[in-house]
Amino acid sequence: MKRLQGRVAIVTGSSRGIGRAIALELARQGCKVVVNYRSNAEAAQEVLQRIQEEGGEAIAVQADVSVAAEAEKLVQATLEAFGTVDILVNNAGITRDMLLLRMREEDWDAVLNTNLKGAFHCVKAVQRTFLRRRWGRIINIGSVVGLAGNAGQANYAAAKAGLVGFTKSLAKELGSRNITANVVAPGFIQTDMTAGLSKEVIKNALALIPLGRLGRPEDVAAMVAFLAGEEASYITGQVICVDGGMAM
Repeated sequence: MKRLQGRVAIVTGSSRGIGRAIALELARQGCKVVVNYRSNAEAAQEVLQRIQEEGGEAIAVQADVSVAAEAEKLVQATLEAFGTVDILVNNAGITRDMLLLRMREEDWDAVLNTNLKGAFHCVKAVQRTFLRRRWGRIINIGSVVGLAGNAGQANYAAAKAGLVGFTKSLAKELGSRNITANVVAPGFIQTDMTAGLSKEVIKNALALIPLGRLGRPEDVAAMVAFLAGEEASYITGQVICVDGGMAM
């Protein structure tokens, strides 16, 4: 028996990277998965095809979650396709890295609107369904940068730190209805986002990681799948780092 058999999961920003790995893992555990993307339809279709080839069930939905109406469209498409939603993984995120001295207001707003406000929009859109069913899992993908900060990423760090406070508030508001809310905070993970980093940056990062290696998207996906299941029913309001010990 698959651990999440029959559950329905929305994974925002799941056409590539960590989101892709999460969508694939949830599908392997029995979830019907909604693959969300903003602009890369081809990549989303590849994820959809992969899930279907492995015997899973999924749909792909285009939506920019930084826009409230788009987030509502995403949830509505899920309800029309599968009748309900059980798990929301807020993974959609962008970077606009720059030292604060040179950071433009639009770079600040773009990151906060997608990485933090996008999660707000999606939770607002699914909340009534969760409350009515008295069951739900909200899993927000944060970052160790949201806990420790990082030069050149004031906007990204602020958004990810904001997710922590947002998640803890959700845990307190929704806990009585059997709805959990947690943050998974990855460290340095091998994705498109880190592929462009210089060898020196990678070397310096590895020096800070006790396990001595970069993480894989699958490492994050495994934690998300655990938090989505019944085994994690007494875990809420937590920030769980998947970072090789980097943030100790």
